[in-house]
Amino acid sequence: MEILRKPLLTEKVAQITEKLNRYAFIVDPRANKIQIKTAIETMYGVNITAVNTMRYVGKLKSRNTKAGLVQGRSATVKKAIVTLKDGETIDFYSNI
Repeated sequence: MEILRKPLLTEKVAQITEKLNRYAFIVDPRANKIQIKTAIETMYGVNITAVNTMRYVGKLKSRNTKAGLVQGRSATVKKAIVTLKDGETIDFYSNI
């Protein structure tokens, strides 16, 4: 199970990163806080003080087409907000 899917890079996350030294990631919905913490610490080499998680259930979507009504569901997502120790940062752009 790959725990970390991708980092979240939005304007809101950029604001909390600057003010509170927190970073956001999209993670596997089956992962718990301990697994998320160890995965981020090993990948980026930082010390984490807190992990907060949020689960978003996918919405039902439907649209009318020539073939009739098409229904589906958007993906279920789990987000993790990670608070780092003071003075530490994560640079997402150096690993390209």
